[in-house]
Amino acid sequence: MFQLNVNGRHHTVDVDGNMPLLWVLRDILGLKGTKFGCGVAQCGACTVHLDGRAVRSCAIDVGVACLSAITTIEGLSPDGSHPCQKAWVELGVPQCGFCQPGQIMTAAALLAAHSQPDDAQIDDAMRGNICRCGTYPRIREAIHKAAGSSS
Repeated sequence: MFQLNVNGRHHTVDVDGNMPLLWVLRDILGLKGTKFGCGVAQCGACTVHLDGRAVRSCAIDVGVACLSAITTIEGLSPDGSHPCQKAWVELGVPQCGFCQPGQIMTAAALLAAHSQPDDAQIDDAMRGNICRCGTYPRIREAIHKAAGSSS
């Protein structure tokens, strides 16, 4: 049994401690916003925050994650008012949208650490997030827009 703090709510889950956090979030807790992409922490689709840090939930065991506050895309801002979410909508960033929860979670962690990132900081932070539709220029623009909103 593990106690999890997910999006500010406490949950008890009866799973193997080696189960990836991704599967607990999606299959046990029903939080489908966090996506399965590659399963080897290379694409970023499964990005969540652990104590504010962007991490790949497919590569974090629930037994490790239970020690941290976990935030998913659903908990970033339930009403869509986070500056990243607003910028993504205003600029029409998504095409297919599959990778966007992970993109937004990575961008939000970047902005929490660097309120006015330059292009190099954005590129470095977002490097591990793959967008098959190639919306990278709009993602960078949305991060700059969100940085302007959050200052």
